[in-house]
Amino acid sequence: MLKISDLHVYYGGIHALKGISLDVPTGQIVTLIGANGAGKSSTLRAISGLIKNKKGTITYNDRDITTLDPVEIVKGGIVMSPEGRRIFPHLSVTENLYLGAYSRSDTDGIERDKEWVFDLFPRMRERQNQKGGTLSGGEQQMLAVGRALMSAPDVVMLDEPSLGLAPLLVKDVFEIIKIINAQGKTVVLVEQNAFAALKVAHYAYVLETGAIVLQGSGEELLNDDRVIQAYLGG
Repeated sequence: MLKISDLHVYYGGIHALKGISLDVPTGQIVTLIGANGAGKSSTLRAISGLIKNKKGTITYNDRDITTLDPVEIVKGGIVMSPEGRRIFPHLSVTENLYLGAYSRSDTDGIERDKEWVFDLFPRMRERQNQKGGTLSGGEQQMLAVGRALMSAPDVVMLDEPSLGLAPLLVKDVFEIIKIINAQGKTVVLVEQNAFAALKVAHYAYVLETGAIVLQGSGEELLNDDRVIQAYLGG
């Protein structure tokens, strides 16, 4: 169980997160939706240890991880695939994947997980010796997610995985999210495609200007008039 309690995040004088509290139960897909600047990515960055000037607590499996550095958080089982992919363009697909396993020393396990990533993303197997920068946008997104999975996480946080992708590839990304979850990973999903995110989510939170304004199951929010009007083109 990943739990956030009364989390405040500041960027200088900007109060980006205003005391949010949320739970991510083990084995579920929890999504955060909201407009640009609502605080979705800031929430993931805080969980990852990338933002230090915060008030409140973040716990994982009853351990306070609020002040841990990012490396320790990854070693503890929480990893983020960042917005914008941020792969290493001059390294091959395989080298990018191995860098995702930098915190591990179990060679056999790393090789098994590489094969699992190749099974999830067959295109990556075909491109394994190709430089990351020569991949298409959709392929780079596959690589970014695969790289995150190489750390053998229990919790996978995905920040805007469908951003900039063609509709057919968006569908593929959300199918992969469901498969990752079905294979035992807890997923925290930040996504501007609210309809697709709510369709796969067990539970969802709506953020506006740094505060949680609505929450409920994915199905409940899909049918909530406020969500329909604000985020689903209703």
